[in-house]
Amino acid sequence: MPHATFTADDAVELAVVERSGFIESRHLGSAVVLAGDGSVVTELGDIRTPVLARSTLKPFQALASMQAGVPLRGTQVALACASHTGSLDHMDVVEGMLHAAGLGEADLGCPAEWPADENARAWLIRSGQGRRKLAYNCSGKHAAFLWACVQNGWDRRSYLEPNHPLQQRVRATIEEYAEEPIAHLGIDGCGAPVAALSLRGLAQAYSRLARSPGDHGANARAATIATSMLDYPWAVQGHDKENTIVMEELGILAKVGAEGLLVLATPQGATAAVKILDGNVRATTLVGLTMLAAADAVDVPEVARVLERVVDPVLGGGRQVGRIRLGRAVSALLD
Repeated sequence: MPHATFTADDAVELAVVERSGFIESRHLGSAVVLAGDGSVVTELGDIRTPVLARSTLKPFQALASMQAGVPLRGTQVALACASHTGSLDHMDVVEGMLHAAGLGEADLGCPAEWPADENARAWLIRSGQGRRKLAYNCSGKHAAFLWACVQNGWDRRSYLEPNHPLQQRVRATIEEYAEEPIAHLGIDGCGAPVAALSLRGLAQAYSRLARSPGDHGANARAATIATSMLDYPWAVQGHDKENTIVMEELGILAKVGAEGLLVLATPQGATAAVKILDGNVRATTLVGLTMLAAADAVDVPEVARVLERVVDPVLGGGRQVGRIRLGRAVSALLD
């Protein structure tokens, strides 16, 4: 029997898509909200069966690199945690990280890709460069990985292998912050190992990370990561992107992951972790912020204002004919 995440039978309806008064799609999933002390405030669906945590793990991968001696600063820290759009600014920072390590773009183990950023894509086309490894959304994480290898004299060609010394440190860091063992190890889209954790464990990891700047006994590098993500939110995703807007407007950590994942964490450690079972991320911010608001962890009017910016309308003929709205399991929390 293969390892697997929770089933539809163990999920709840987190959101629906309404078009012209007709419910067109339903997003099933699970979600959890933790208080700052790590206790469970809200539990919807199965929060204990592991999910592949995908890019939500990047801050902890970056932390392992920094603890291995990588002297990341400012925007470099944010880029090491990023799922970025490949803008020219993003690529410049990553290239600078590689240069500081005495390396170049060819050393990156992630695939070459077109940037999601339209201006950067147009520039690459005009200049005849084509796809770039720097433009891949995980390039900052990979640059930090490589820099750690240089700092420690580790083999660079095998830095993505699960038994590599750096990846062993990554696993130990994830388990320390999640306070649970990794249930399964797979390969992410960028080629790096990706861990399976419960939503409860993933939320616990972010709760501890988000509290770090205000905790005098916390890991100083973890505090730097939390602070840098909020100081340079454009670097974590991109201008006018959901995670960036949430961090800019609400001052809380926000990190998307492929296949329907999102984690949100306040400086006090209140944290929401969401997994949409069908893998679509379009409702994750709506669900996560609403759950934090229902738990009195964020201001309701501010959340409503942010959701107006980040939740796409349902269009028909170029005009709005519907909306993504909360499923019953989430809307009931507001009663």
